[in-house]
Amino acid sequence: MIERRPVGTLLAHFTLIAGIVIVAFPIYYTFVASTRTIAEILAPPMPLWPGPHFLENYGQALFGGLGRIGGVDVSLLLANTTVVALAVAVGKIVISMLSAYAIVFFRFPLRMVFFWMIFITLMLPVEVRIMPTYKVMVDLGLIDTYAGLTVPLMASATATFLFRQFFLTIPDELVEAARIDGAGPWRFFKDILLPLSKTNIAALFVILFIYGWTQYLWPLLVTNSNDMNTIIIALRKMISFADAETEWHMVMVTTILALVPPVLVVVLMQRWFVKGLVDSEK
Repeated sequence: MIERRPVGTLLAHFTLIAGIVIVAFPIYYTFVASTRTIAEILAPPMPLWPGPHFLENYGQALFGGLGRIGGVDVSLLLANTTVVALAVAVGKIVISMLSAYAIVFFRFPLRMVFFWMIFITLMLPVEVRIMPTYKVMVDLGLIDTYAGLTVPLMASATATFLFRQFFLTIPDELVEAARIDGAGPWRFFKDILLPLSKTNIAALFVILFIYGWTQYLWPLLVTNSNDMNTIIIALRKMISFADAETEWHMVMVTTILALVPPVLVVVLMQRWFVKGLVDSEK
């Protein structure tokens, strides 16, 4: 029997509502600022309700170009960032699944040595590898290209480890049954492992998409042209040390637009994301 405690329930709801307000208010304030002019933003206190310049500000940002970043439209920045996030997420999942599949289901010399070499890279911070990687990108002529933005970020020891641990839970009887039915390595991977891994793939996709979307240091190094910037890099370039030189209404618009795609991915894939994290049926 569950004991009902009105005071405890009220306290829990109050704490939850307070937490939501604390987290959501800065986002709401940013949205309000994105619908007002720069003069209204710089003349405190700014009203806490949306202004009349929503369509004007968002239209200018998406299609009119921004002076602080060389006249580039935010729509192009969103496209660049989407390409990077999708390529990094899909690339990491594909490479990690194939790596884990080879390590678990194939017998070849030094396979565990190779696995631990992959795993040890988790102990190396990004800063240790970033200069040699940048030198390789320069030598290959991949600066200011989508390949330069995405390929160095695709390898993932974490995803390889997670897929390996999941593949180890596949019963040997299932593998033997597939062999008896004449399933080769590719068919076993495509028809059995992929369907069993879909919740894990969905959960990793959400995490890796956000990881790719929020990248800052690597895109900052590997892009020189404003046309190849991601939206995170553009946001930093839009902000000047002098308030008068910063188009704060455009900064707020760009910030809101930068939030929309990751939020949509999380909302649309929430069920699969949670299932992939907590589902114990393998």
